[in-house]
Amino acid sequence: MRNTYPKREKLKSKKRIERLFEEGRSVKSYPLRMVYLPEELSPETQDLRLQAQVGVSISKRNFKLAVHRNRIKRLMREAYRLNKGVIDTKGTTFVMLIIYTGREELTQHEVSKAMVKLLKRFNDAITPS
Repeated sequence: MRNTYPKREKLKSKKRIERLFEEGRSVKSYPLRMVYLPEELSPETQDLRLQAQVGVSISKRNFKLAVHRNRIKRLMREAYRLNKGVIDTKGTTFVMLIIYTGREELTQHEVSKAMVKLLKRFNDAITPS
């Protein structure tokens, strides 16, 4: 798997995001929380072998300045891009939103460690016992 985060993997649809919060399940690894939902894709996007569409979010309540929110979102996207090979969806496509719930800024290394832990918990959650 290539370590890229192309446009087709970015979650942008408001309808999918709304459905995600209504019907989705979640896993946590402080300071990150992931809400996910299996998604049926249209026929034209099925041939792209898309594993997941992922978005990142951070609360304005915890970080008032946009520069701090944007930095953390950049760190989260980079951590996902580098570690998305950990995900094993077994052919199912998922819609995911990763939310930063912490109140302090972390380093790239700390965010990356939390992302790996979160993705492993996601794998455990979707694997039938």
